Amino acid sequence: MIRVIDSENEENPFEERRTVITKWQLYATIDIEETAAVLQKAGSLVELGLKAKDALHLSCAIAAECRYFLTTDDKILKRDKDIQEIQVSDPTSFVREINL
Repeated sequence: MIRVIDSENEENPFEERRTVITKWQLYATIDIEETAAVLQKAGSLVELGLKAKDALHLSCAIAAECRYFLTTDDKILKRDKDIQEIQVSDPTSFVREINL
């Protein structure tokens, strides 16, 4: 099985970022398999204007019942109000919120 994160990370032109992302993966507690529901949700997120890979990442986080989706991607952050199933935040805002 090829994971989306692995495929996307291999395409990253920055070696330092690839290394960091690979290390982040050690903290993953579950992997989400492709299902019709995951793909359907990803499709609805694409309809909101997200890129297919971003939509798939979000859909997997929703399927995993994550409470937060952290990103620095402005396009995703601008759509946070349209994504009801998960709280989308940038890392800095997330840390501020958690520390309150």
